[in-house]
Amino acid sequence: MAKQSIGHKEILSKLQNKIYDPVYFLSGEEPYFIDVIADYIIQNVLTDSEKEFNQYIYYGKDITLKNIIENARRFPMMSQYQVIVVKEAQNISSYDELANYLQHPQPSTILVFCYKSKVDTRKKAFKDIAQNSLFFNSEKLYDNQIPGFIQNYLREKGIQIDEKSTQLLADHIGSDLHRLINELQKLIITKPATAKMITTDLIEKNVGISKDFNDFELKSALIQKDIYKSNWIAHHLSISKSFALNATISVLFKYFSELMVYYYIKDKSKMNVASQLNVSPYFVDEYVLGARNYNAWKTMEIISILREYDAKSKGIDNNNTSSPPSELLKELIYKILH
Repeated sequence: MAKQSIGHKEILSKLQNKIYDPVYFLSGEEPYFIDVIADYIIQNVLTDSEKEFNQYIYYGKDITLKNIIENARRFPMMSQYQVIVVKEAQNISSYDELANYLQHPQPSTILVFCYKSKVDTRKKAFKDIAQNSLFFNSEKLYDNQIPGFIQNYLREKGIQIDEKSTQLLADHIGSDLHRLINELQKLIITKPATAKMITTDLIEKNVGISKDFNDFELKSALIQKDIYKSNWIAHHLSISKSFALNATISVLFKYFSELMVYYYIKDKSKMNVASQLNVSPYFVDEYVLGARNYNAWKTMEIISILREYDAKSKGIDNNNTSSPPSELLKELIYKILH
């Protein structure tokens, strides 16, 4: 087999067309895509009756690679294939023995390794695996890729979501894709049957994010330099059960860091700024307004302040160790605005 490096959608497409590889090595730091592929194989390759004698799910800490290979060399019973899935495969101590099997894999076995960690393909064992299996590297999405992921996931299900609702979910949930998908599925189930759009009202009702008092709205108020609104939102945000100061700081740090980049973009046309900052054109006006209200020196100062309060939120360099997160947020908002 030649070395393959393809995306999870391409792998799923092959599986849906019943094109199977003898060995799948699903690795990487983003567990969601690994689980999607493995779950599809577990649920769809064999019929329910075939699964009883031909499907095996092991865990890396409970089995040796030698035992896995011995089982993989067996023939299926009354089925074209047997499926062996090894979950938490990163707990297997060595993969040296796999090289020989990969040279002559059992064609009636579909062997799947779920290795939820990054592998070093410079090492001989993993280099052999990358060259002689269907090797998949599941990379974590960057924060700026989450809005696109949300929109694509819903679009595939025939559901629309506006930019504001997308960013609200992205800012609140972040890059935990398992949690994000659970919340999206909740929204799909609970939306009115006739509705084709996910709205902020639906999110507030079913995800527990206030559409008025959240990190997204706080950022918007700060961009406008609206002192009353910023403090009002900060107050309500800080008394909510889901408040996490470091998450709020992360949202603000991302914006002001991008605002700093905006100052150095020569072509400030909407589409070019969107491309340079890797954001939707819908949000470019936020940077135009931010640049009016905060000059470059103040923006640099704000970035420094955010770093300081990020450290304080983690108990680092905090002289007043008794300051609760709500007080730290109040101080932070004051320093940003003045």
